Amino acid sequence: MLELPAAVDLETSNRALGLGRSKGYELAKRGQYPCKVLRLGNAYRVVTAGLLNLLGLAA
Repeated sequence: MLELPAAVDLETSNRALGLGRSKGYELAKRGQYPCKVLRLGNAYRVVTAGLLNLLGLAA
């Protein structure tokens, strides 16, 4: 079974969703990112389960 982290960085999620860096950060900052985003200090992390679900890859 493939083991994935609980969350990925915003840049990884942006690439998976076809979003540019600026647009991804803008959406995250506004609370409009298409899946759950966590703010940890200055960093954004995207919950892997939500990203996989959005991509239609959830088990």
